[in-house]
Amino acid sequence: MPHYPRLRHLREDNDYTQVYVAQYLHISQPGYSKYESGANDLPTDVLIQLATLYNTSVDYLLGETDNPDRYD
Repeated sequence: MPHYPRLRHLREDNDYTQVYVAQYLHISQPGYSKYESGANDLPTDVLIQLATLYNTSVDYLLGETDNPDRYD
């Protein structure tokens, strides 16, 4: 399974807790923690929700680009 280090960095940069992000996603904190650690792969709908929360692109979350700007 892939590891998603940008999830943790974005969460911490925005001063969010795992509990806050989990509530935003309507999942449990342990469930969200598994996404950050890479224990569980991110479903597409969760990727989109996180990109919206952090105002960034899915490509940035996945590490496909270093440009955090959203596409218009």
